[in-house]
Amino acid sequence: MRMIAAPLLFACALASTAAIAQSTPKIGVTIYKFDDTFMSYVRGKIESEAKAAGVTISVQDGQGDQSKVNDIQDLFLTQGYNSLALNMVEPTAANVIIQKVSAKKVPVVFFNREPDAADLAKYPLAYYVGAKAQASGTMEGEIIADYWKAHPEADKNKDGVLQYVMLIGDPANTDAKYRTEFSIKALTDAGIKVQSLAEDTAMWNRGDAQNKMQAWLAKFGDKIEVVFANNDDMALGAIEALKAAGYFGPGKKFIPVVGVDATPPALDALKQGTLLGTVLNDAENQGKATFDLAAELAAGKTPLKTVAPLAGADGKPDPNGHYVWVPYTKVTQENYKSFLK
Repeated sequence: MRMIAAPLLFACALASTAAIAQSTPKIGVTIYKFDDTFMSYVRGKIESEAKAAGVTISVQDGQGDQSKVNDIQDLFLTQGYNSLALNMVEPTAANVIIQKVSAKKVPVVFFNREPDAADLAKYPLAYYVGAKAQASGTMEGEIIADYWKAHPEADKNKDGVLQYVMLIGDPANTDAKYRTEFSIKALTDAGIKVQSLAEDTAMWNRGDAQNKMQAWLAKFGDKIEVVFANNDDMALGAIEALKAAGYFGPGKKFIPVVGVDATPPALDALKQGTLLGTVLNDAENQGKATFDLAAELAAGKTPLKTVAPLAGADGKPDPNGHYVWVPYTKVTQENYKSFLK
């Protein structure tokens, strides 16, 4: 079998696979945006799993535009793809997509961006692969809580209150919402008083985060005691702004910065000592679980356990569930070397 990868035109993809369409299931995959760092690793794993299994797939770029994702999905359905794996731009659009795939009885696996549970429940051939965003926020907060308690000097103004800034991803995304909420909840649960100096979206983007951080440093200066970021790219953008302001390195100021994903650039920042910690958002296992489910469904098989057991929306294992929850892991100075490749 040969693999069809983006950015081949759909017409070419259809023509090149027509001869084997009757005997070989085809999987249509959409990534919300190819240039998203984390999703590039998920995409790479889906592609490598398909190549190893000899399964025909077409992977397309949603370019950050939900209407484009919808158009791609319509083409997949028109061209007779046997299952879809969709990484949405706007998870709220899942309802419309489920109506279309259910009408043609085509299975769909949503991944990384969680649709509303009520929408997923409308169709017995709809599944979701991802991670519990609440847990990633909690782990971020726990990393900071441990640091705060072990380093009294982190309380710069000695007022007993942790002053922080928060870089938020896409505010319409549930991961951004829960990472923001639960990171701070972990601090208050640990008995730490907190004060938000500023919170703003940087849309998961490193450059936008750097600009936000520069503005906050100009406004608040040393009043900022902690930097939270909903993902590593934004954390790394904040670090660039902090470096320019004289932070990090021998004899320089330090400020704890935390993110989520444990991407290779973030692990390098941990090695350099500029990133305090991150949370492994397991791109490889999310990619593998997504491919495994989509391939089994495309072949008309009953989904089996892949990298984690099938579960319900609440995270509890359920052999009849429609969710695969890939666990998060804290990554700090103590263990980051075990995640290097």
